[in-house]
Amino acid sequence: MSQLSTPAHMRGFFRATAAAVALSSLLLTTGCGSSDEGGGDAKATAAVPAGFPVTIDNCGVKTTYDKPPSRVVTIHQHPAELMLALGLKDRMVGTAFPDSAVLPELKKDYEAIPELAEKEPSFEKVLDAEPDFVYGGYGSAFAENEGRSRKAFADAGIDTYLNREYCGKKQVTMKDTYDEIRTIGRIFGVPDRADKLVADLEGRVGPAAAEVEGEPEVPVFVYDSGDKSAFTAGGKSLGTELIRLAGGENVFADLDDVFGDVSWEQVVERRPEVIAIYDYAGAGSVEQKKKFLLSQPALADVPAVRNKRFVVLPLTATLVGIRSAYAVEDLARGLHPESFR
Repeated sequence: MSQLSTPAHMRGFFRATAAAVALSSLLLTTGCGSSDEGGGDAKATAAVPAGFPVTIDNCGVKTTYDKPPSRVVTIHQHPAELMLALGLKDRMVGTAFPDSAVLPELKKDYEAIPELAEKEPSFEKVLDAEPDFVYGGYGSAFAENEGRSRKAFADAGIDTYLNREYCGKKQVTMKDTYDEIRTIGRIFGVPDRADKLVADLEGRVGPAAAEVEGEPEVPVFVYDSGDKSAFTAGGKSLGTELIRLAGGENVFADLDDVFGDVSWEQVVERRPEVIAIYDYAGAGSVEQKKKFLLSQPALADVPAVRNKRFVVLPLTATLVGIRSAYAVEDLARGLHPESFR
């Protein structure tokens, strides 16, 4: 994984029951209907949908939408789940690169959409689905060296959108998650649905963060993968923000990237008290990762290893998407269990 510029191949366990309950309530109210939320004259709405045209500047690519996209391909799972949570199943003609168990409430809809590829699909494979919009979760969705650059799609008359975590400008925060949801809501003409979803997520982050407010910050090391070196979450990742909200501190917050490699000597020097393990297919199971960490003599005196303090998170819960709000509580319970007794 450390050989990739963007970690587009992760998965893991998630607190699905809580997520399912919240999303069930939301989806029952939003449904999967058309983008028209404003009523009024049907013919006029068909000609010029309410709220359009919409101009969006995404990672420096400015696009004007005269109407909501109607044929969408998502590359990576978190954009697909966000679309489904907004009730936009009817706009989706293809998904790619599932990297975790889909939330139960979304599973049926997700499986009804054609899967174009287990990993990132080829440019030609995406074109075969005849999309008018491609939504990528990691920078690798639009890898130029694989022929999927945003320019290539634009030249083919297809609009693109990249998850803002990979715009590469700054540390990502929960505000970026909320802004992402609202932006997608604007593009697809469902701003009310987006606002409802954001309100639900905000209502989960606040109470969890309040439970650990004032507690000493716990040093946390994120272990994604790696043996010769450790692939970890850097300061620009949303994971760093989630750790902070949960009453911790990412010991590699000074790493100026979303993800990156660090040496095991650095891990030892920074003495994390908790290790957050990212669980996903393709890099060993959680148990294999724990076994590796516990078997390394050099790590024996690291507090987190010595005390076997691990918190398991799916990568999808630490990205700009619908699951991140739930990760705050999971982390907070792992870092400050006494606050939740």
